[in-house]
Amino acid sequence: MTTGITAPGVVGVRVPGRSVRHDIRAIKIVLHREMLRFVNDRTRMVSTLVQPVLWLFVMGTGLSTLVSRGPSQGVDFRTFMYPGVIAMTVITTAMFSAGSIVWDREFGFLREMLVAPVGRASIVIGKCLGGGIVATAQGIIILALAGLVHVPYSPTLIITLLGEMFLASFAITAFGVSLAARMKNMQTFFGIMQMAIMPMIFLSGAMFPLSNLPAWLSFLTKINPLTYAVDPMRHAVFTHLDVSPQAVEALNPGVHWYAWHVPVAAELGIVALMGIALLGVAIAQFRRTD
Repeated sequence: MTTGITAPGVVGVRVPGRSVRHDIRAIKIVLHREMLRFVNDRTRMVSTLVQPVLWLFVMGTGLSTLVSRGPSQGVDFRTFMYPGVIAMTVITTAMFSAGSIVWDREFGFLREMLVAPVGRASIVIGKCLGGGIVATAQGIIILALAGLVHVPYSPTLIITLLGEMFLASFAITAFGVSLAARMKNMQTFFGIMQMAIMPMIFLSGAMFPLSNLPAWLSFLTKINPLTYAVDPMRHAVFTHLDVSPQAVEALNPGVHWYAWHVPVAAELGIVALMGIALLGVAIAQFRRTD
């Protein structure tokens, strides 16, 4: 379906009409562009891996000397930190993917996408899917290091972690897109990103166990959405480890709402609902973007 625009003495211009097929094609194009940008930017791939690797092998090795005599005896503390480092990797990569919207705005490419005869929701969906896939691909590199921290290369574990990584990275990309949709420069976006994401990472239990915390810190971890992305990853890892019940209780206690232990399925449901809600917010923000 097309619409024609004509005037006396002017050649008619035919603009393709919007359709579901065009919107799906737009999602594929935006997704493909995100993949190409990731593959061609080797510097970004390396730089986003430096911090997680430092946390895992430098900080993890240092902290392991402090906890070797505790209830985690027999468990390398780097093994405990491994799921948190995976989460940190995919979250950081997802936010960088979302931030590219600001870059596109500065160079005028975003305006070209916005005037295309497709729904703006399709642009946002393609961006979030692309960010989720790119972040998951980056996380695969950390998965390859599992053996160095005594985590087995179990096919079931790898598939489970891949699904959980994509779910978390999709939600974080949607969060980043909702922030970036109204911002005009990269400095502002990354400043707000650091202010929002870094406290959420540290309060998610990525770097410390959730057991025996002070009441105020335990409360903050429970209201932190990222806690429900990190805990399923840690549960998946510890399910495949041969460790003592005491170590599991100390390092993998799970999330408790009062006396109720929140199941992993419920945690993943929370992350999924958060991702859908943030996607809706991002679409609403994009529809208001000039």
